[in-house]
Amino acid sequence: MADLGHGLSGAAVVGAGWAGLAAAVTLAEQGVRVTVFEASRSLGGRARRVSIDGVDLDNGQHVLVGAYRETLRLMLKVGADPGALLLRLPFELRYADGFHLRAPRLPYPLNLLAALFGARKLTFSEALGATRFLISLRARNFRVLPDCSVTRLLDEHAQAGALRTRVWEPLCVSALNTPVERASAQIFVNVLRDGLTAAREASDLLIARTDLGRLFPEPAAEYVKARGGAILLGVPVRRVARVPGGFRLNDAEIFSCVVIACGPHQAGQLLVQLPALDEALSAINAFAYEPIVTCYLKYPESVSLPAPMLGFSGGIAQWVFDRGRLGGPKGLLAAVISASGAHEQLAKEELAARIGTELKAALGELPAPQWSQVITEKRATFSCAPALERPEALTAIPGLALAGDYVASEYPGTLEAAVRSGIAAATALGRN
Repeated sequence: MADLGHGLSGAAVVGAGWAGLAAAVTLAEQGVRVTVFEASRSLGGRARRVSIDGVDLDNGQHVLVGAYRETLRLMLKVGADPGALLLRLPFELRYADGFHLRAPRLPYPLNLLAALFGARKLTFSEALGATRFLISLRARNFRVLPDCSVTRLLDEHAQAGALRTRVWEPLCVSALNTPVERASAQIFVNVLRDGLTAAREASDLLIARTDLGRLFPEPAAEYVKARGGAILLGVPVRRVARVPGGFRLNDAEIFSCVVIACGPHQAGQLLVQLPALDEALSAINAFAYEPIVTCYLKYPESVSLPAPMLGFSGGIAQWVFDRGRLGGPKGLLAAVISASGAHEQLAKEELAARIGTELKAALGELPAPQWSQVITEKRATFSCAPALERPEALTAIPGLALAGDYVASEYPGTLEAAVRSGIAAATALGRN
């Protein structure tokens, strides 16, 4: 690929989300001249910075984990220091109702055993049940055959009580962004395998101290530009045609190879213009989608949570982050609701008011928030259903690859899945 181009425009990446930028960085590292096309005016795709009244926020609150090896590696490569930009905490689930599970800094499996048997509001029998559950999964090599829902998996292993409602189900919804009754048990087990039952560091929670744009997309774009590439914002790709020597984009430039790294519904609009892609299109067209809602509430600076991240149960809010404890404005709380649910029926003002009421009921007297902002990503991820068919990175057309968290992999629609897909697409094109 070093001589890719021969007078043409090198490689094109359609989409400047985390997958597209991971592909662009990988291609640039190989010495390929890359042009990234992004329809919006901002980098990051569905994990990006937004500014509201002069305050930099995120379109969604994301938590990374220590198992995000490729994301952390690429951050370092492009000059974004994870140690400075991410707050690293031992695996911890802390709820407003007093439930508290925290893994000490001990080697695996001692860290997990200490977390389970030392958890507040988790009975000894529940902790023992969780241990048996994980041992059983390991004995089956973390395979669920046939794939089924997470609800059925938990039922079959008698996972109940606080263990279920405060540990397994919230982890599933947070990681897969899919309600447990519709979520893939196999994908969930993969998350447990690599996040909880690997090296201790893999289970660490990594919470951004800055906005998502500075975490990876912006330094990645600078890395690509420094190596002769181009980042074109506000330039949508509406047409892709296969021509002698490569692919023509928007009836203008010709590129030797293309990575389509926009969302699956947008990718489908481009793939339908090309021949021999029925299999990929069929998989994309079968997807359902799940939302993520983030409600920001700005309180006086004196308001803070007892932890950077606090769980809530029985209401609408699932996790609430104290941005003031993460380097952001003091008094700014971010409540996150993953996956579909009854909250979708509420207007933004009603939703913010309900969350404010829940916070007040759980935390005690709170002043009225000074302002609130609800940000909804309606197609935040694909619905991670059992045995879901997902398209492969390499398509049936040589030189054309797909990247995105929806591309076939062992992981759900996470930042790590997106980054890995971008790397895989760029690497595969380099071999062909």
